[in-house]
Amino acid sequence: MADMTNANMETNTGTARTDGNPARGDAEQDTPGTRPAEQDAGPDPAGLTVAVLGTGIMGFAMARNLARAGFAVRAWNRTRAKAEPLAADGVEIADTPAAAVADADAVLTAFIDGPATLAAMREAAMGLRAGTVWTQTGTIGPEALTELAGLAQAHGLRLVDAPVLGSKGPAESGQLLVLAAGARDARPVADRVFDAIGRKTLWLDEDASAGAGSRLKLVVNNWVLTLINGAAETVSLAEGLGVDPRDFLEAVAGGPLDPGYLRIKAEAILTGDYTPQFALSGALKDATLIADAAARAGVRLDLAPAGAARLRRAEEQGHGAEDTVASYFASFPK
Repeated sequence: MADMTNANMETNTGTARTDGNPARGDAEQDTPGTRPAEQDAGPDPAGLTVAVLGTGIMGFAMARNLARAGFAVRAWNRTRAKAEPLAADGVEIADTPAAAVADADAVLTAFIDGPATLAAMREAAMGLRAGTVWTQTGTIGPEALTELAGLAQAHGLRLVDAPVLGSKGPAESGQLLVLAAGARDARPVADRVFDAIGRKTLWLDEDASAGAGSRLKLVVNNWVLTLINGAAETVSLAEGLGVDPRDFLEAVAGGPLDPGYLRIKAEAILTGDYTPQFALSGALKDATLIADAAARAGVRLDLAPAGAARLRRAEEQGHGAEDTVASYFASFPK
């Protein structure tokens, strides 16, 4: 995941690379290293079979968009019932990872973490063929890529580290931003897949194992979690001090302290709608990855560990399956 709810949270990266094609999206400056999703004819699915392993919130939406774009799609999920609704879109539901990836041109994995990704791909090993492009789209952290790259090398796969920015809404509408790193010879196939799931691809590096995409994803998610926890804490503080939270929103309206994400998340609290766009349990996992990565880099973070503790309290209160803004409840006794 992920992990931003709408376009107000999407970022334009100022440190563009020069190893890709210039962007040409609406109202965007041409930026080396970026590639917008094809907006005229759409992705070219001709003859491509894509296996999607992991059909949670993100994987389900990506599999559906691939099928609707015309790709032949096979999907597998450890809990089969979560994948079965995709059959209505023409997706073949596989019983095993190996059956899903058999003769596939591309494999897209969308799992919560590195161990889950590695486990599924090990189970898929019997069906993998050399030369297949493997796009890993989860927020798994750069450390997990060492083992994934080893598995890819052992089976002759072309690995692309491609975590995606966006949560449930952008995933469903095919408006994800893909942070990609991988060899140039993987890009013709990878880009066709990315065109079906995202609005733009930012190519960062030619070495997937270096984790350029996963490292950038942690940086972005650190900011996302800062905003979410900040919104949740501020609303809870307002209520605790006897201030109407809507008066707070009115006070900052229209100024630099009024990002769209604040409005979205504050409204979720005020209406009691915690439908997961970015599940709190996943956010806690990401916060832990962020803190660990910072420690390894010798960077002291204060907000991130405190935010992780807040998310952990909310999870212990039973809010792990709800949207991340349910960290609001961590401000109060259960």
